[in-house]
Amino acid sequence: MRLIPAIDLIDGKCVRLTQGDYHQKKVYNENPVEVAKEFEEAGIQYLHLVDLDGAKSGHVVNHEILGNITHQTNLQVDFGGGVKTDEDIKKVFDHGARQVTCGSIAVKNREAVLKWMDQYGANRLILGADVKGREIAISGWTETSGVSIFDLVHRYTTEGLNYVICTDIATDGMLTGPNFELYKELLETFPLIQLIASGGVSSVEDLKKLKTLQVEGVIIGKAIYEGKITLEQLSNLSYA
Repeated sequence: MRLIPAIDLIDGKCVRLTQGDYHQKKVYNENPVEVAKEFEEAGIQYLHLVDLDGAKSGHVVNHEILGNITHQTNLQVDFGGGVKTDEDIKKVFDHGARQVTCGSIAVKNREAVLKWMDQYGANRLILGADVKGREIAISGWTETSGVSIFDLVHRYTTEGLNYVICTDIATDGMLTGPNFELYKELLETFPLIQLIASGGVSSVEDLKKLKTLQVEGVIIGKAIYEGKITLEQLSNLSYA
C-alpha cells in the first residue's frame, strides 16, 4: 500500500479545507516546495498535489509549483485540479507529473478522457471519484453531478482505466476516520481496480485498517499537518 501525502494549493500556498469548503481554509505553509522536500527527507516517495485554484476556475493554475516540486525533489507526483483541455494535461505532464487525476472532466467529457488514455496510456490517468454519499461531486466539490460512483467507475474500468482515487467529502479534513465501508464495497464490486483511499485518515490505526482492505494507496492530508500522524511514523511504515 502506497502512502501518499497531500499538498493542496490555493494562491500558491499549502492549505487544507474542511469537507471541501473553500471558506474553511487553513494555511499550513506558504512554501509548498519546502513541504515536499520535508516529505522526501522522511523517505516518502509519492505526493498528491491538488490545484484548488484550478479546480475552482476550470483550468490549471499552479503548474509552476508542480514544476518546482518535480525539479527539486524525486517525488512521484499525481496532479489534479482544473485539468479540462488538451493544453491543460500537456502542461501538467510537461511540468513533471507522473499521473493526472481526472475529476469533473470524467463526468462532463468522457471522450476527452478516453482520448488522453489512448495518447498518454491508461496508467498515467487516475479517475478522481469525489463523493457525497454515493453521488459524484464536481467543480471543486461545489456541484453534485447526479452520477453514482459505481456507474462512473464502471464506465471507465470497462475502457481500461485502472487507477481510482475515491474521496469521501463527508470525512475529508474531519480527522474522524475514513469511509471503510465505501472502499470495501468498491473493491468487492471492482476487484481489479487500483483503489486509492482519500479522506478522513486520522491515525496509524486507520492506515493499518485500510491496508487490510487491500487498497493500492492512501492519501494523507490534515492528519500530517495537525500532527496526528508524524513523518517519522510514516517513514517507519514499510507499506510502499
